[in-house]
Amino acid sequence: MTRLWPWNKRGKAASAEEGGAVPSAGSADETCSGQLPPEERVPPVGSVTAAPYATAAGRDIIGSALEAGSSVTNVYVAPAVAGVSWPLLVGAPPLLASSFQARPVLRAAIDECRIAGEEVVPVAQVLSGGGGVGKSQLAAAYARDASRAGTDLVLWVTAADVQQVIALYAHTAQLVQAPGTMGTDVQADAQAFLAWLATTSRSWLVVLDDVTDPAGLAPWWPALNSGKGWVLATSRLKDGRLTGQGRRRVDIDVYTPAEAVSYLEHRLTGDGLGHLLDGSQEQLAHELGCLPLALGHAAAYLINQQMACADYLALLRDRERSLDEMLPSWADTENYGRQVAATLLLSRAAAEAASPQGLALPVLRLAALLDPAGHPAAFWKSQPVLSHLARIDDEVGVPVPVLEADVRECLLVLDRYALITFDSSSTSREVRLHALTARAVQETTPHALRSRLAWTAADALLDLWPDEPGPDHDASAALRANALTLRHAHRDGRPHEVFSRAGRSMVSSGLFESALAYWQELLALTEKELGPEHAATLAVRTDLACTYDELGRYDDARLLHESVLADRIRLLGDDDSSTQTARAFLAATCCHLGHYDEALQLEQQVLDARVRAFGDNDPDTQWARANLAVTYNRLGRHNDALPLCEQVLAARTRLFGEVHLDTCLARSNLAATYRNLGRHEEALPLCERVLAEYISLCGPDHLDTYSARAHLAGTHRHLGRHHDALLLEEQVLAARTRLLGGDHPDTHRARANLAATYNDLGRHNDALPLCEQVLAARIRLLGEDHPDTLRARTNLAATRLHLGPSNAEE
Repeated sequence: MTRLWPWNKRGKAASAEEGGAVPSAGSADETCSGQLPPEERVPPVGSVTAAPYATAAGRDIIGSALEAGSSVTNVYVAPAVAGVSWPLLVGAPPLLASSFQARPVLRAAIDECRIAGEEVVPVAQVLSGGGGVGKSQLAAAYARDASRAGTDLVLWVTAADVQQVIALYAHTAQLVQAPGTMGTDVQADAQAFLAWLATTSRSWLVVLDDVTDPAGLAPWWPALNSGKGWVLATSRLKDGRLTGQGRRRVDIDVYTPAEAVSYLEHRLTGDGLGHLLDGSQEQLAHELGCLPLALGHAAAYLINQQMACADYLALLRDRERSLDEMLPSWADTENYGRQVAATLLLSRAAAEAASPQGLALPVLRLAALLDPAGHPAAFWKSQPVLSHLARIDDEVGVPVPVLEADVRECLLVLDRYALITFDSSSTSREVRLHALTARAVQETTPHALRSRLAWTAADALLDLWPDEPGPDHDASAALRANALTLRHAHRDGRPHEVFSRAGRSMVSSGLFESALAYWQELLALTEKELGPEHAATLAVRTDLACTYDELGRYDDARLLHESVLADRIRLLGDDDSSTQTARAFLAATCCHLGHYDEALQLEQQVLDARVRAFGDNDPDTQWARANLAVTYNRLGRHNDALPLCEQVLAARTRLFGEVHLDTCLARSNLAATYRNLGRHEEALPLCERVLAEYISLCGPDHLDTYSARAHLAGTHRHLGRHHDALLLEEQVLAARTRLLGGDHPDTHRARANLAATYNDLGRHNDALPLCEQVLAARIRLLGEDHPDTLRARTNLAATRLHLGPSNAEE
């Protein structure tokens, strides 16, 4: 029989590429400087002067990325070319990073996209992804492979500025002696080069690195020529104008965890520093979000500072240190050309300009407080968020409302600029922001704004939280993860109900050990910030005590419940509602300890006080009445329990309807009382109905649903339907072992029930080891004299008697 616990207003259920890319100075992405080693390529030929761009020492570069709003004048100077010496490499592909990761799965996806598209004649594969994920390094690997394979022309174009593309096309037209090239008109020569690509029998690869202006580039996409050529582009953008007309986008994400760890291990061992790999490299890779750019900086930091992974991880987790301190410019050994934080936020200004009402930065600041694994899109429809995003009109001084459509458009803009990922196919984690991007945003958020942001996010998550658990475990897990991330992002002593919801969600999901650590940490913080007698501190102490109960640590639970009750009486008085709740918690723990008479006295006090304060039909009164009935049943006073159970079911049906978790629980308790009275035929339909309702309301794999299965199995057993009981009890034991662990009290209870059915079926040899496990666990957890221990001893003795005299002794 299940006790109704006030804390949740219902009963307890009885995660072949590079370490990073290599950018040139001023590049708009993470790559583009450097060149292939001489032994791996044919040296670039020809030259172009592009004023006012500078040419880096040892490199043949035409231009660099432009800041928003800037302009340049490209001066085209045609070179003198005597003849063509094939093969040609034009432009400067970046060097592959140290410990370059081949990323075979990702490369297979790119190759498959290229092959699968042959029927529609694709003109390019566009590698799309955020800063630092290694798009350009992948493209550079393809350029290297093409050069090694003897491709006639490999052209690397820095495509951040369309005029640079046109200039390099015109220059290459001279190099390949494309028909129609005059050397006097850059646009005409560029068009001549495109025509040559479309008709030549030569093999070629054109890489357009860092496309930032899809509209401007639209006329300058090369067309494939009978399978002789291939275009590969990279871009931060997820713009629809980059695809279509046969072009296909391939989303490039961070390393897989295995690739990230492999990078760190190869990078450090390659420098003879394998001893710095102390087993924390997997955690370090996770903390860096498996971002190639960040891993490259981190590895250089480890090497330069001779620092073990665990020590660096501790520094990285120190929120007082900025990303630029932990991933500094001097660690840019791969020549990225930009610090990590700057790379991650490179597109922010453009996104702000493109977003409706300038919402990009406020939206990013809120998203940065949430779980990097994703949060529900419904978060952005909540009233707390919409109210927070509303701006004040400077002219009239009144708030200008922000509509859901505005926020959705902003999310799409941020996704287009690769600052977030907006995946509408997801059901509970549609919006994702990389952990390091989130940290970079937080570090640029004014301190005075942070508390307001955190409170807004907490209010929004609380609005999304269902009042009762449902079958959508993913949604609950997403809300819980986001609440926990929010609490760590903004460690404020002020309590918020969403953090209690997160802890209780862990308990209801069977994550008891995680919940225990959570409540202990939250209690220490709350006591420090608010004091030991603050109402919020007392509430956290209560939640901690309830978690001890769930873990079977009843003595620890009792001590905490007694201290909370004493503080409630001293601070609020004996008749206060919070005092009665504390008394009800203590009574439940007394019942677990087998102190039924003490529990009965406490619960009678609670019921009397609830009736006085709220009347006979109040929900709080019904909880007290249901708990008293549980204790009557524990004492064997089933006739006293019956009318209470009937009253509770009638009241809950009236208050909440037939299909509600509280009603369902009351129906379950009534069925248990019928079974205790030997009225098994009356209990059976109630148990069957309860199980069906729990499956509907909570899902088939919820802990409460397995409790309902256990109750139905017990009824089957008492009716002599042992095979029906056996099937259910085997399911319950397997599920509780998986969800709760082998040593949880509820798991031992499932073992005891299964052993009973084995005995009923004459399978005493199967029952014996289960009975022995149950008795040993109850002695250890409850003590020699607990009623449940005595019952387990009796069951073991009976099983041994069934097996004959040789097994009858203890």
